[in-house]
Amino acid sequence: MNFDDVDLSAEISYKTSRSGGKGGQHVNKTETKVTLVFNVQNSNLLTAIQKERILLKLRNRISQEGNLIISNSESRSQLKNKELVTQQLYSILQKALLVNKKRKPSKPSKAANAKRLLKKKRLSEKKSLRKKDF
Repeated sequence: MNFDDVDLSAEISYKTSRSGGKGGQHVNKTETKVTLVFNVQNSNLLTAIQKERILLKLRNRISQEGNLIISNSESRSQLKNKELVTQQLYSILQKALLVNKKRKPSKPSKAANAKRLLKKKRLSEKKSLRKKDF
């Protein structure tokens, strides 16, 4: 699913808080850290299959209430952090909804098999020459 054409803004809520780290007095008076909360279970834009896949793949990041919580405090600008956290949400959801291709088991080639057997035979001969005959 491509999230470029989907607008999740109605289902996303943002919370701001004071961010830690460098910044001096600026850090103490402005709320630049942005926390995004997206409820996967109550989403109207996702299908049941998509919700199930997201809940399964992101189970470590989703709370018991079904909220996916993402925080960002990289920038000193609240607006920039809001954009970054929204981009993070879209990329996380896109990765979660990606369906992996089923692995097809392969067999070693005839040449690889012959090479392995030849190496095995040579090693066996080398070891047999080390034995002392009585």
